[in-house]
Amino acid sequence: MSCRQTDAQSLPEQVSIRQEGNSYELLVDGAPYTIKGAGLEFGSIAELAEHGGNTFRTWRTDNGVRSAIDILDEAHSYGIKVVMGIDIARERHGFDYNDPVVVQQQLNDVRQQVIALKDHPALLIWGIGNELNLRATNPNVWNAVNDISRMIHEVDPNHLTTTSLAGISADLVKDIRERAPDLDLLSIQMYADIINLPQRIRESGWTGPYLVTEWGATGHWEVQETSWGAPVENNSTVKANYILERYQTGIVPELDRCLGAFIFLWGQKQERTPTWYGLYMEDGKETAAIDAMHFIWNNTWPENTSPAIDSVRLNGMAPGSDIFLHPGDTAEAFSAIRDADGDQLQFQWIIMPESTDLGDGGDFETTPPVITSWISTPDQATTQLVVPNQPGAYRLFLYAFDGHDHAAHANIPFYIK
Repeated sequence: MSCRQTDAQSLPEQVSIRQEGNSYELLVDGAPYTIKGAGLEFGSIAELAEHGGNTFRTWRTDNGVRSAIDILDEAHSYGIKVVMGIDIARERHGFDYNDPVVVQQQLNDVRQQVIALKDHPALLIWGIGNELNLRATNPNVWNAVNDISRMIHEVDPNHLTTTSLAGISADLVKDIRERAPDLDLLSIQMYADIINLPQRIRESGWTGPYLVTEWGATGHWEVQETSWGAPVENNSTVKANYILERYQTGIVPELDRCLGAFIFLWGQKQERTPTWYGLYMEDGKETAAIDAMHFIWNNTWPENTSPAIDSVRLNGMAPGSDIFLHPGDTAEAFSAIRDADGDQLQFQWIIMPESTDLGDGGDFETTPPVITSWISTPDQATTQLVVPNQPGAYRLFLYAFDGHDHAAHANIPFYIK
């Protein structure tokens, strides 16, 4: 495949980093470039541009749905740049970085990906792998990353290289400095702990430039769990408030070295629940997290915003309570939701079994089946559950829609004994 260039402007741009003292600045063809970013694989590029974003990252050059060229072409049509991810094998999936044959095969494969895309005008940075340190013990992975980075710089002198890390620590920085010095900058991924990112950076000893390539909702490993092990998800309003707080606390103070941040996820995915990380609903409706990012990128709110959740209760108990129900019970579900624009709200209650097909580090998960037959009035702000004789762990989900493609969501774990 080759880049479809249509005019004189469609030429590869020179991307570089300028250092002045302890500060760094990203340059595109010599001009300062401020990243307003999101992680995007299957989400809407057009809506990213509409909300003021100017850059997105991917995790691989082949997502199985669209070619990288098509993605880059569409990004370019909206004036958006791409941090193009290159899928690098992970030790936790069984890859052996002590095997020179498979490591060389991977390098050869990456070379072909880079050659095919390197001249595209939408390309900004190459992202070599994602969280290769997650549950990994073999430091040779960084030697392989360094060889890939050197190869990229040889065949593509116009673009930078980075790798995305799960957190950051002094030991990790030491390994990368020693084994992967060819990288132009580091990329860090943190969720609730991102409020401590400035401190974590100082403790790690990293003094160079960096990106935040994933941040957003509180991670499912960072929250309270029920007694049966169900992580308690924040509702969409709480998530949006956290996004604003975390951006101001964890990212803004470091903008002299943090060259950009990518909210996760500009789209929707199943990970523990269908609503945990995506800024969108499965049907494409926007949540309050989109409003928050619009404000961050534009310093103004969108004309119409998403509904806000004040309270959701099951039998008077909030999410995070150990809620046990018994066959034959009738449980009361209550919600208090408001809309700042005065839009009339529509409601939907559903139930899902607790997810058991659990991935690791963002790996694929199957969405649990939807149950509505236990709910008496699934389209009202309050409803009742008639509990069947089907013991196990479940979640009650509430969705509220404003008629303008915006939604609010919350869920409550419960257990049928």
